[in-house]
Amino acid sequence: MAPATASAITLTINGEPHTLTVDHRTTLLDVLRERLDLTGTKKGCDQGQCGACTVLVDGRRIVSCLQLAIAAEGRAVTTIEGVAADGQLHPVQQAFLDLDGFQCGYCTPGQICSALAVLDEHAAGWPSAATGDIRPEAGPPALTPEEIRERMSGNLCRCGAYVSIVQAVAQAAGNPAATRAENTKEPAA
Repeated sequence: MAPATASAITLTINGEPHTLTVDHRTTLLDVLRERLDLTGTKKGCDQGQCGACTVLVDGRRIVSCLQLAIAAEGRAVTTIEGVAADGQLHPVQQAFLDLDGFQCGYCTPGQICSALAVLDEHAAGWPSAATGDIRPEAGPPALTPEEIRERMSGNLCRCGAYVSIVQAVAQAAGNPAATRAENTKEPAA
């Protein structure tokens, strides 16, 4: 008897369960876009290098083009369609709109999902490669433009809206000093 190549799974996407049969080799990205018609998540490089397909799984960011759908069973998946609540944009979405954190918009869903994770990671005190003092007693690092750029570095924007993206993340984090520093290219206070 040949081993099974497909399984019935239940995925919880944006708080809603979806039961479907998927080939074991199917990526989460393909299930989202092709099976569930959640086309906000974009297919960019399909190799995990551009970040256009970034979604949140149990609150942590992943590139969905490299995640098998079957591995997401029993986990909470949040796509860009699930970020806004009760008809109100999330502060990160609003900041992207306010500060023109997009141009063509193709990478924006992945950028926003990544920014949500960046804010959570920063709040939890996780250091980045740009963090100067990683000792726990030093506390969370300041969310400077350098920190934001490093933490968002897995998401590419082919239009080059990086300055506005950094400003949007800083605004959503409630860090107007970082927004001003990015505008003037001066160190944040």
